[in-house]
Amino acid sequence: MSGSALKKEMAGEGQVSLAPEAHLLQPLLEHASRTPDKPLFTRRVGARFEPLSAGDIVQTVRRLARGLMALGVEPGQRVALMSRTRVEWALLDYAIMATGAVTVPLYETSSASQVEWILQDSEAVVAFFETDALHALYRRSAERLPACRHTFVIDLAALEHLQQRGDEVDEARLNERLAGLRADQLATLIYTSGTTGRPRGCELTHGNLRMNIAQVLTYAGSMITGQDRTILFLPLAHSLAKILFLAAVEQGVSVAFATSAAKVSEELRLVRPHWFGTVPRVLEKIFQAAQQKAENAGRAKVFELAAETAVQFSRDRAAGARGLATRLRHAVFERLVYRKFRQAFGGQLRFVVSGGGPLPERLNHFYNGIGVLALEGYGMTETSPVQTLNTDRVNRIGTVGRPLPGTTLRIADDGEILVKGPQVFRGYWRNEEATRRTFTPDGWLLTGDLGGLDDAGFLRITGRKKEILVTAAGKNVAPGPLEDHIREHPLVSQAMVVGEGKPFVAALVTLDAEAFGRWARKHGKEGQPLESLVNDAALRAEVGHAIETANHTVSRAESIRKFAILANDFTIDRDEITPSLKVRRHIVSKHYAELIEGLYRHGGGEG
Repeated sequence: MSGSALKKEMAGEGQVSLAPEAHLLQPLLEHASRTPDKPLFTRRVGARFEPLSAGDIVQTVRRLARGLMALGVEPGQRVALMSRTRVEWALLDYAIMATGAVTVPLYETSSASQVEWILQDSEAVVAFFETDALHALYRRSAERLPACRHTFVIDLAALEHLQQRGDEVDEARLNERLAGLRADQLATLIYTSGTTGRPRGCELTHGNLRMNIAQVLTYAGSMITGQDRTILFLPLAHSLAKILFLAAVEQGVSVAFATSAAKVSEELRLVRPHWFGTVPRVLEKIFQAAQQKAENAGRAKVFELAAETAVQFSRDRAAGARGLATRLRHAVFERLVYRKFRQAFGGQLRFVVSGGGPLPERLNHFYNGIGVLALEGYGMTETSPVQTLNTDRVNRIGTVGRPLPGTTLRIADDGEILVKGPQVFRGYWRNEEATRRTFTPDGWLLTGDLGGLDDAGFLRITGRKKEILVTAAGKNVAPGPLEDHIREHPLVSQAMVVGEGKPFVAALVTLDAEAFGRWARKHGKEGQPLESLVNDAALRAEVGHAIETANHTVSRAESIRKFAILANDFTIDRDEITPSLKVRRHIVSKHYAELIEGLYRHGGGEG
């Protein structure tokens, strides 16, 4: 295939195959059979993480599955699971699938209306809620959910109760269910975030997910081994966390379940993982925390120079350059800064997989430069989710990698990324019209993302097709990259670019509460509410730096001329962001319509 052709289409090298009777329980059952004492899961008990062996996990899963059968759960029926990531989530998920039923995950941050819609649309017959507070969201709409016959609260001994019920059911009946599982059977119904409307259920089969695991592990090569440890803190309701978890189990990796997002930094040092999955915001916050610590210790200049050196070292290495001065500075900072930074991850970390959004290129170079490989990939729920990946062998920072084996990408004439592969879902739950609109007549999945392939087949994402703004002058503006650059600033929580049909581009900016508190103390404004400071000159100048940095990446016509600092962050409760923290533009535009109009009343532009 020629270099020019590569820019329009790229097929991943190699092939993967799957038997028709393959299913997601197989790797777990095989570990229990071959190495029953192998510690597959660990969970926090007091000051340490205690192991759960493969044999004990399977025994618990089997009892839970029989408990579901005692409740009358039949193959193909849906069972909902609303909880943060914890070991009970995984045990219940396996148990649900063991019965031939379908797991319907819900984010623990979902609103009452989202809970009602997903339970109603999926017709879930049983639902598990982590806490009584989450169960209360269900109780608000219980009378409108006749299909949901049983509900349980995990924190109120749900698993113990279910296992007791399971003792009523003969093991042979469960064995029949397991023997009947097939690759083409539905395994999970994952509802997409729904930035433009109601969430839609993506039908993912056992085969979709097993194939995606095989694709990832084949492409990753020796990066992931059965001797590894990983830590899981991303929500298992999200397809990225799910596939990383399932791939870890397949390979026999020891999976530690973090207690909470707030304790991840402490638990990284306890678990000492070799790799883990994360989102860009976590890596940004770790960097900002180190930056703040250095500033508090009067070492801000040293940290700044160390960061610049790491970035330059990574860029030089990528370009094949070997600048002596940079290498000497790097060796000094390795002893003074980088080694200590890596200790914050437990000291054993080889790489992280970053997904769910773009990782700022400079930040990626920083981590790469200090010896923590940050590998980006690309995917979506509809593709189980991984389509492309960077690896330790083949990594191009600023891209999301090359297609996995068996995956073909095509760039349409308008720049939209199209995909074919065995991990592509079969459609949206009971929504033939939406399914039809998502595929081309010849079977390519329309991702809705815009991007391009370079000559080596690496994919670079440039924006979302539906989010492109067209200004009054007819200029097309992709808001995503601008927003990503603004969010790199420590003060910023969220940013939303506006300007559809307007004379210029503007932005709404929300602030990170913790970072704002530090800024207020530093500027002698502690205790003053943000509401009273949104027009403060010093605060606007600080946010203005973030805007200017973003503007340097685009043409004058695409640059942000005005911005407003909001008194409140976007929230899930107000439907302004999805549970996976994507901004729902139409809702935010409606809530702040008057403020947005105000930005355009006097024309002109301030940077």
